[in-house]
Amino acid sequence: MEIERKFLISSMEDLPFDPEEFPCREIEQGYLCTSPVVRIRRDNEKYFLTYKSKGLMSREEYNLPLTPEAYEHLRTKADGRIITKTRYVIPLEQGLTLELDLFHGDLAPLILAEIEFADEESALAYQPPKWLGEDVTFSAAYHNSTLSRL
Repeated sequence: MEIERKFLISSMEDLPFDPEEFPCREIEQGYLCTSPVVRIRRDNEKYFLTYKSKGLMSREEYNLPLTPEAYEHLRTKADGRIITKTRYVIPLEQGLTLELDLFHGDLAPLILAEIEFADEESALAYQPPKWLGEDVTFSAAYHNSTLSRL
C-alpha cells in the first residue's frame, strides 16, 4: 500500500534548502494504461513495470522488475508523453522522507513534492510546513498518469 501526500511547489526559491545537496535520481516513465494505471519506469539504471489501483492518497502498488530491453520495447507502446524528472530525496523530521520531483521537457518548471506515510492516520494528521505549498493530494490532476496525457 502506498500512502502519500503530494504538494505543489511554486518555486525553488520557496525551499528552505538546496536540493542539490541531497541524493537524486533521474527518472523516465511512461504509461501503458491509465485506468487502471500500468506504468513503466527507468529509475537511474533500474527498470520496473508498476500497477497502481484507483485512489488519491492511498493506493495499492505492485512493482515488477524489467530488463533494459523489455523496458525499451514497452516504452514504444506508451500512451501520451514520456515523463522525465529529477527526484531529490530529502530527509524530514519524524523519520519522514520528501521526494522532490523537478519535471523536465514540456512539463517544466513543474515541481511536486511527495511524502510517504506508514498509515492513513499519520498522513491525515501531518501538518506540512508552509514552504511545501498547495496540498494537491486529493487532486487527480497532479498524478503522473494524468500529466502523461495532457
